Amino acid sequence: MLEIILIIFAIVVIVIIAMGTKIVRPYQKALIERLGKYQRTADSGLTVIIPFMENIAKVDMREQVVDVPPQDVITKDNVVVQVDAVVYYEVTDPIKVMYNVTNFYLAATKLAQTNLRNLIGDLALDESLTSRETINSKLRNVLDDATDKWGARVTRVELQRIEPPNDVTEAMHRQMKAERERRATILEAEGTKRAAILEAEGQKQAQILKAEGEAEAIKRVADADKYEKLTVAQGEAEAIENVFGSIHKGDPTNDLIAIKYLEALQKIADGNATKIFLPLETSGILGSIAGIGELLKEKIGGEDEKTEEE
Repeated sequence: MLEIILIIFAIVVIVIIAMGTKIVRPYQKALIERLGKYQRTADSGLTVIIPFMENIAKVDMREQVVDVPPQDVITKDNVVVQVDAVVYYEVTDPIKVMYNVTNFYLAATKLAQTNLRNLIGDLALDESLTSRETINSKLRNVLDDATDKWGARVTRVELQRIEPPNDVTEAMHRQMKAERERRATILEAEGTKRAAILEAEGQKQAQILKAEGEAEAIKRVADADKYEKLTVAQGEAEAIENVFGSIHKGDPTNDLIAIKYLEALQKIADGNATKIFLPLETSGILGSIAGIGELLKEKIGGEDEKTEEE
Protein backbone atom coordinates (compact mmCIF):
# COMPACT_ATOMS: atom_id res chain seq x y z
CA MET A 1 0.00 0.00 0.00
CA LEU A 2 2.86 2.37 0.83
CA GLU A 3 4.46 1.70 -2.51
CA ILE A 4 1.25 2.62 -4.31
CA ILE A 5 1.04 5.86 -2.38
CA LEU A 6 4.65 6.70 -3.26
CA ILE A 7 4.04 5.95 -6.89
CA ILE A 8 0.94 8.18 -6.90
CA PHE A 9 2.88 10.94 -5.13
CA ALA A 10 5.70 10.70 -7.65
CA ILE A 11 3.25 10.92 -10.52
CA VAL A 12 1.61 13.97 -8.98
CA VAL A 13 5.00 15.62 -8.48
CA ILE A 14 5.97 14.90 -12.06
CA VAL A 15 2.68 16.32 -13.33
CA ILE A 16 3.06 19.44 -11.17
CA ILE A 17 6.64 19.95 -12.39
CA ALA A 18 5.50 19.49 -16.00
CA MET A 19 2.69 22.00 -15.49
CA GLY A 20 5.04 24.50 -13.92
CA THR A 21 7.71 24.23 -16.63
CA LYS A 22 7.11 26.22 -19.82
CA ILE A 23 9.29 26.80 -22.89
CA VAL A 24 9.22 30.21 -24.61
CA ARG A 25 10.37 30.27 -28.25
CA PRO A 26 12.96 32.86 -29.44
CA TYR A 27 10.35 34.95 -31.28
CA GLN A 28 7.93 35.02 -28.31
CA LYS A 29 7.39 36.94 -25.13
CA ALA A 30 5.58 35.29 -22.20
CA LEU A 31 3.21 37.22 -19.93
CA ILE A 32 2.82 35.53 -16.52
CA GLU A 33 -0.24 36.22 -14.35
CA ARG A 34 -0.65 35.18 -10.73
CA LEU A 35 -4.20 34.84 -9.49
CA GLY A 36 -5.46 37.02 -12.37
CA LYS A 37 -2.89 39.79 -11.91
CA TYR A 38 0.01 40.54 -14.24
CA GLN A 39 3.20 39.41 -12.57
CA ARG A 40 6.12 39.57 -15.03
CA THR A 41 7.28 39.16 -18.64
CA ALA A 42 9.47 36.18 -19.47
CA ASP A 43 11.93 36.09 -22.34
CA SER A 44 12.69 33.10 -24.53
CA GLY A 45 13.93 29.93 -22.88
CA LEU A 46 12.80 27.77 -19.97
CA THR A 47 10.32 29.45 -17.62
CA VAL A 48 8.97 28.05 -14.35
CA ILE A 49 5.56 29.04 -13.02
CA ILE A 50 3.51 28.00 -10.00
CA PRO A 51 0.85 25.54 -11.12
CA PHE A 52 -2.75 26.34 -10.33
CA MET A 53 -1.73 29.85 -9.27
CA GLU A 54 0.01 31.27 -12.32
CA ASN A 55 -0.82 31.03 -15.96
CA ILE A 56 1.20 32.09 -19.01
CA ALA A 57 0.22 33.86 -22.25
CA LYS A 58 2.64 33.90 -25.19
CA VAL A 59 2.82 36.82 -27.62
CA ASP A 60 4.34 36.46 -31.09
CA MET A 61 6.82 39.31 -31.68
CA ARG A 62 7.38 38.61 -35.39
CA GLU A 63 6.07 40.87 -38.14
CA GLN A 64 2.61 39.76 -39.13
CA VAL A 65 0.12 40.46 -41.90
CA VAL A 66 -3.48 41.63 -41.71
CA ASP A 67 -5.43 40.86 -44.86
CA VAL A 68 -8.06 43.58 -45.32
CA PRO A 69 -11.06 41.99 -47.11
CA PRO A 70 -12.37 43.55 -50.36
CA GLN A 71 -14.99 46.25 -49.92
CA ASP A 72 -16.96 48.63 -52.14
CA VAL A 73 -15.90 52.26 -51.83
CA ILE A 74 -17.49 55.32 -53.47
CA THR A 75 -14.99 57.79 -54.92
CA LYS A 76 -15.29 61.56 -54.97
CA ASP A 77 -16.84 61.48 -58.46
CA ASN A 78 -19.45 58.86 -57.38
CA VAL A 79 -17.84 55.78 -58.90
CA VAL A 80 -18.05 52.54 -56.93
CA VAL A 81 -14.72 50.72 -56.81
CA GLN A 82 -13.70 47.54 -55.05
CA VAL A 83 -10.65 47.92 -52.84
CA ASP A 84 -8.60 45.57 -50.70
CA ALA A 85 -5.25 45.87 -48.97
CA VAL A 86 -2.72 44.19 -46.70
CA VAL A 87 -1.28 45.66 -43.52
CA TYR A 88 2.07 44.60 -42.06
CA TYR A 89 2.61 45.17 -38.33
CA GLU A 90 4.87 44.07 -35.49
CA VAL A 91 4.31 44.00 -31.75
CA THR A 92 6.36 46.51 -29.79
CA ASP A 93 4.76 46.07 -26.34
CA PRO A 94 3.28 42.63 -25.54
CA ILE A 95 1.59 43.95 -22.42
CA LYS A 96 -0.45 46.53 -24.37
CA VAL A 97 -1.32 44.02 -27.08
CA MET A 98 -2.62 41.64 -24.45
CA TYR A 99 -4.49 44.04 -22.18
CA ASN A 100 -5.41 47.14 -24.27
CA VAL A 101 -7.31 45.44 -27.09
CA THR A 102 -9.50 42.34 -27.11
CA ASN A 103 -8.74 41.12 -30.65
CA PHE A 104 -5.92 43.00 -32.29
CA TYR A 105 -6.35 41.32 -35.69
CA LEU A 106 -10.04 42.18 -35.92
CA ALA A 107 -9.47 45.71 -34.63
CA ALA A 108 -6.70 46.37 -37.15
CA THR A 109 -8.85 44.98 -39.99
CA LYS A 110 -11.85 47.17 -39.21
CA LEU A 111 -9.65 50.22 -38.67
CA ALA A 112 -7.97 49.69 -42.03
CA GLN A 113 -11.31 49.25 -43.83
CA THR A 114 -12.75 52.43 -42.31
CA ASN A 115 -9.76 54.63 -43.09
CA LEU A 116 -9.45 53.14 -46.56
CA ARG A 117 -13.02 54.21 -47.31
CA ASN A 118 -12.25 57.70 -46.05
CA LEU A 119 -9.10 58.07 -48.13
CA ILE A 120 -10.63 56.74 -51.37
CA GLY A 121 -13.75 58.82 -50.83
CA ASP A 122 -11.68 62.02 -50.93
CA LEU A 123 -10.19 61.15 -54.34
CA ALA A 124 -11.60 60.99 -57.84
CA LEU A 125 -11.38 57.74 -59.77
CA ASP A 126 -8.37 58.79 -61.85
CA GLU A 127 -6.56 60.06 -58.76
CA SER A 128 -7.26 56.89 -56.80
CA LEU A 129 -5.90 54.75 -59.64
CA THR A 130 -2.70 56.79 -59.94
CA SER A 131 -2.08 57.62 -56.27
CA ARG A 132 -1.36 54.22 -54.76
CA GLU A 133 1.81 55.39 -53.01
CA THR A 134 0.01 58.37 -51.51
CA ILE A 135 -2.87 56.21 -50.26
CA ASN A 136 -0.46 53.65 -48.81
CA SER A 137 1.52 56.33 -46.96
CA LYS A 138 -1.55 58.08 -45.53
CA LEU A 139 -3.19 54.83 -44.46
CA ARG A 140 0.01 53.64 -42.78
CA ASN A 141 0.30 56.90 -40.80
CA VAL A 142 -3.31 56.66 -39.63
CA LEU A 143 -3.03 53.01 -38.61
CA ASP A 144 0.32 53.56 -36.92
CA ASP A 145 -1.09 56.36 -34.76
CA ALA A 146 -4.16 54.30 -33.85
CA THR A 147 -2.29 51.09 -33.04
CA ASP A 148 0.38 52.78 -30.95
CA LYS A 149 -1.75 52.46 -27.81
CA TRP A 150 -2.30 48.80 -28.67
CA GLY A 151 1.45 48.12 -28.47
CA ALA A 152 1.96 47.54 -32.18
CA ARG A 153 3.65 49.39 -35.02
CA VAL A 154 2.39 49.37 -38.60
CA THR A 155 5.43 48.91 -40.83
CA ARG A 156 3.83 48.82 -44.26
CA VAL A 157 0.51 49.11 -46.07
CA GLU A 158 -0.07 47.95 -49.63
CA LEU A 159 -3.18 48.28 -51.79
CA GLN A 160 -3.70 45.00 -53.59
CA ARG A 161 -6.24 46.21 -56.13
CA ILE A 162 -8.61 49.04 -57.00
CA GLU A 163 -11.20 47.75 -59.46
CA PRO A 164 -13.82 50.03 -60.99
CA PRO A 165 -17.06 48.61 -62.51
CA ASN A 166 -16.92 46.82 -65.86
CA ASP A 167 -18.61 49.63 -67.81
CA VAL A 168 -16.20 52.19 -66.38
CA THR A 169 -13.28 49.89 -67.16
CA GLU A 170 -14.42 49.51 -70.77
CA ALA A 171 -14.87 53.29 -71.10
CA MET A 172 -11.37 53.80 -69.70
CA HIS A 173 -9.97 51.29 -72.18
CA ARG A 174 -11.66 53.09 -75.06
CA GLN A 175 -10.35 56.42 -73.80
CA MET A 176 -6.86 55.02 -73.43
CA LYS A 177 -7.01 53.54 -76.93
CA ALA A 178 -8.20 56.85 -78.42
CA GLU A 179 -5.45 58.71 -76.56
CA ARG A 180 -2.81 56.31 -77.84
CA GLU A 181 -4.10 56.63 -81.40
CA ARG A 182 -4.04 60.41 -81.07
CA ARG A 183 -0.46 60.32 -79.81
CA ALA A 184 0.52 57.94 -82.60
CA THR A 185 -1.03 60.28 -85.20
CA ILE A 186 0.76 63.28 -83.71
CA LEU A 187 4.06 61.45 -83.60
CA GLU A 188 3.64 60.28 -87.18
CA ALA A 189 2.81 63.82 -88.34
CA GLU A 190 5.77 65.22 -86.44
CA GLY A 191 7.99 62.56 -87.97
CA THR A 192 6.79 63.41 -91.48
CA LYS A 193 7.28 67.10 -90.83
CA ARG A 194 10.74 66.54 -89.42
CA ALA A 195 11.69 64.36 -92.37
CA ALA A 196 10.50 67.02 -94.84
CA ILE A 197 12.43 69.71 -92.96
CA LEU A 198 15.57 67.60 -92.92
CA GLU A 199 15.22 66.80 -96.62
CA ALA A 200 14.75 70.50 -97.49
CA GLU A 201 17.71 71.45 -95.32
CA GLY A 202 19.76 68.75 -96.99
CA GLN A 203 18.89 69.98 -100.46
CA LYS A 204 19.61 73.55 -99.42
CA GLN A 205 22.96 72.57 -97.93
CA ALA A 206 23.81 70.57 -101.05
CA GLN A 207 23.02 73.54 -103.33
CA ILE A 208 25.03 75.86 -101.11
CA LEU A 209 27.99 73.50 -101.14
CA LYS A 210 27.68 73.07 -104.90
CA ALA A 211 27.58 76.84 -105.46
CA GLU A 212 30.52 77.34 -103.10
CA GLY A 213 32.42 74.63 -104.95
CA GLU A 214 31.73 76.21 -108.33
CA ALA A 215 32.70 79.65 -107.00
CA GLU A 216 35.89 78.22 -105.54
CA ALA A 217 36.68 76.47 -108.85
CA ILE A 218 36.10 79.71 -110.81
CA LYS A 219 38.25 81.61 -108.36
CA ARG A 220 41.06 79.08 -108.63
CA VAL A 221 40.87 79.09 -112.47
CA ALA A 222 40.97 82.89 -112.46
CA ASP A 223 43.89 82.86 -110.03
CA ALA A 224 45.69 80.37 -112.27
CA ASP A 225 45.08 82.50 -115.40
CA LYS A 226 46.18 85.58 -113.53
CA TYR A 227 49.31 83.83 -112.30
CA GLU A 228 50.04 82.56 -115.83
CA LYS A 229 49.65 86.02 -117.37
CA LEU A 230 51.70 87.63 -114.64
CA THR A 231 54.40 85.03 -115.07
CA VAL A 232 54.44 85.42 -118.89
CA ALA A 233 54.42 89.20 -118.63
CA GLN A 234 57.16 89.13 -116.05
CA GLY A 235 59.17 86.78 -118.27
CA GLU A 236 58.67 88.97 -121.32
CA ALA A 237 59.59 92.05 -119.30
CA GLU A 238 62.73 90.39 -118.05
CA ALA A 239 63.54 89.24 -121.60
CA ILE A 240 63.06 92.77 -122.98
CA GLU A 241 65.17 94.19 -120.19
CA ASN A 242 67.87 91.64 -120.87
CA VAL A 243 67.78 92.32 -124.65
CA PHE A 244 67.69 96.06 -124.09
CA GLY A 245 70.57 95.82 -121.66
CA SER A 246 72.50 93.58 -124.00
CA ILE A 247 71.96 95.99 -126.87
CA HIS A 248 73.24 98.93 -124.83
CA LYS A 249 76.15 96.94 -123.56
CA GLY A 250 77.02 95.73 -127.09
CA ASP A 251 76.84 99.27 -128.55
CA PRO A 252 75.40 98.13 -131.95
CA THR A 253 76.30 100.03 -135.14
CA ASN A 254 73.95 101.20 -137.85
CA ASP A 255 74.92 98.45 -140.23
CA LEU A 256 74.04 95.78 -137.60
CA ILE A 257 70.64 97.36 -137.07
CA ALA A 258 70.10 97.47 -140.83
CA ILE A 259 71.03 93.82 -141.19
CA LYS A 260 68.64 92.83 -138.39
CA TYR A 261 65.89 94.85 -140.03
CA LEU A 262 66.48 93.09 -143.35
CA GLU A 263 66.44 89.71 -141.58
CA ALA A 264 63.14 90.62 -140.02
CA LEU A 265 61.70 91.61 -143.40
CA GLN A 266 62.97 88.35 -144.84
CA LYS A 267 61.17 86.36 -142.14
CA ILE A 268 58.00 88.31 -142.81
CA ALA A 269 58.28 87.66 -146.52
CA ASP A 270 58.92 83.94 -146.01
CA GLY A 271 55.46 83.43 -144.49
CA ASN A 272 52.50 81.75 -146.23
CA ALA A 273 50.41 84.89 -146.16
CA THR A 274 49.56 86.52 -149.49
CA LYS A 275 49.55 89.98 -147.96
CA ILE A 276 52.20 91.75 -145.90
CA PHE A 277 51.23 94.66 -143.69
CA LEU A 278 53.92 97.23 -143.10
CA PRO A 279 53.82 100.11 -140.64
CA LEU A 280 51.96 103.22 -141.78
CA GLU A 281 54.90 105.41 -140.91
CA THR A 282 56.23 105.51 -144.48
CA SER A 283 58.71 108.26 -143.81
CA GLY A 284 60.32 106.15 -141.12
CA ILE A 285 60.54 103.18 -143.45
CA LEU A 286 62.00 105.30 -146.27
CA GLY A 287 64.49 106.84 -143.95
CA SER A 288 65.57 103.40 -142.80
CA ILE A 289 65.95 102.23 -146.38
CA ALA A 290 67.96 105.35 -147.24
CA GLY A 291 70.21 104.73 -144.32
CA ILE A 292 70.69 101.19 -145.41
CA GLY A 293 71.59 102.41 -148.96
CA GLU A 294 74.22 104.78 -147.59
CA LEU A 295 75.70 102.00 -145.56
CA LEU A 296 75.89 99.79 -148.63
CA LYS A 297 77.51 102.58 -150.65
CA GLU A 298 80.10 103.15 -147.96
CA LYS A 299 80.87 99.46 -147.86
CA ILE A 300 81.12 99.23 -151.64
CA GLY A 301 83.32 102.38 -151.85
CA GLY A 302 85.61 101.07 -149.19
CA GLU A 303 85.97 97.75 -150.97
CA ASP A 304 86.86 99.58 -154.29
CA GLU A 305 89.55 101.64 -152.60
CA LYS A 306 91.02 98.54 -151.12
CA THR A 307 91.05 96.96 -154.59
CA GLU A 308 92.82 99.92 -156.22
CA GLU A 309 95.41 100.01 -153.51
CA GLU A 310 96.14 96.39 -154.09
